[in-house]
Amino acid sequence: MLVILADSIRIGYDETGQGEPLLLIMGLGADRTLWEDHVACWQQSYRCILMDNRGAGESDCPPGPYTTQQMAQDALGLLDGLGVDSAHVAGISMGGAVAQEMALQQPESVRSLVLISSWARLGCYGRAVFEMLARMRAVASPSAFAQLLQLWIYAPPHYDAQLEELVQGQRDAEENPMPLAAFAAQCRACADHDTLDRLERIGIPTLITAGEADIFTPIDLAWAMDARLPESTVATFPGCGHVHHWEDLDRFNRTVHEFLLSH
Repeated sequence: MLVILADSIRIGYDETGQGEPLLLIMGLGADRTLWEDHVACWQQSYRCILMDNRGAGESDCPPGPYTTQQMAQDALGLLDGLGVDSAHVAGISMGGAVAQEMALQQPESVRSLVLISSWARLGCYGRAVFEMLARMRAVASPSAFAQLLQLWIYAPPHYDAQLEELVQGQRDAEENPMPLAAFAAQCRACADHDTLDRLERIGIPTLITAGEADIFTPIDLAWAMDARLPESTVATFPGCGHVHHWEDLDRFNRTVHEFLLSH
């Protein structure tokens, strides 16, 4: 584990692999270790930089609320601290929202984007999802909340197939829970994220990936981003939910790798 000062807070990160830099930004409530199954593929071609968002993992937990603009500054500060002028950037869910803000704030620092199960603007349903997550996390045990979240983000066939692994994840959540205030602050950042009317300014190659059975951030949110981004393409994953990047791991890794190599 390494730590660097960015935007006045400490950011935990790891590096592995060689080649052009690839910054990896995790989603709500998650730390950088969850990139492991993807980095195993991509590190053969890229210098993978895995960061913890503020409030998660080994990064600082400053008082909230947080914004995706603020977390984008953290990410840009990390790149600057590492002496990286520009990088490919991939983000899962909230991480994809942060990646959009990076490309808008400092276009010269982002070579290409991979937006995974992400969104540019939420409607009433989406905002209510994140508001309810914050409320339920405050009253449920960490393990019960982890199970609730799993039920939302996995498609039923994959939940059934991976039940043993998911139950272990519930136990792990009980042992090392994210601070309540930090989780609520990240939920607020998710609910308030809004780049939709600015996406036309992102003139770099962008891959959008989405699960066709995602009830957490429905696939219409992916098509809405695609309609506004000048150089985007969409890869859909039939039968998969919000975490299609795990549910169809081999195809996802291959799709992203091919996209990055082409740009």
